[in-house]
Amino acid sequence: MKAIFFWPYQLYSWLIFLPLVIVLTLLFSMLTVIFATLINPEWASRVFAATWGRVLAYLTPVSVTVEGAENARREQSYVVVSNHQSQYDILLIYGWLKLDLKWVMKKELRKIPGIGIGCEKAGHIFVDRRDPKQARKAIREAIDHLSRGVGILFFPEGTRSRDGRLLSFKKGAFRLAIDQELPLLPVTLVGTRNVLPAKSLRLFPGSIKMVIHPEIESHGKSVEQLTEETRAAITSGMPPELR
Repeated sequence: MKAIFFWPYQLYSWLIFLPLVIVLTLLFSMLTVIFATLINPEWASRVFAATWGRVLAYLTPVSVTVEGAENARREQSYVVVSNHQSQYDILLIYGWLKLDLKWVMKKELRKIPGIGIGCEKAGHIFVDRRDPKQARKAIREAIDHLSRGVGILFFPEGTRSRDGRLLSFKKGAFRLAIDQELPLLPVTLVGTRNVLPAKSLRLFPGSIKMVIHPEIESHGKSVEQLTEETRAAITSGMPPELR
């Protein structure tokens, strides 16, 4: 059955879905700029980002299951740490995590017409990855200005996993949580690599699961302890064959 629908679906993804992605991304980016300027940046970022993520997911289409939604408290600021399997992870986190999150982005993305200014108005953090000292300073300064209930998202693997298994973690997110005395919120994403495989532009419909684990306190812990606890939590939400 999959073979019968493969090419018709690929035609749909290239001729209909991809143009809609471009149009809707520009539209919601412009709405974010307008409402962030006129009303409130946090409100604009949260509402339009979630709507963008969900609309594109429905158009794919994918079914989404969320476990542990009660673990994400809207009034709490977090360092959110997630595994990274696909570019599709972004839609899932925006659409279903229901937190106002800021992303750490390479500064070159600010130059993308329409999208760059939308990300800036939403409060995302642009850094020069060639200058780690400047990047850490920019992140700390941005966090100092975050209001209560606004968090920052990291994919600590630093790249997408091709086979779905966790790669080694970089330490930046954990150092930041300790420095800022913020709890970590581990998130496991399952199935996104089947919808949009890493290093591929071939899209497929499917089922995705997000597991939101209980928060992990950073106070009094070393970077190594925090890294190990977070990795264990994320791993626990993965299928047995990927652990």
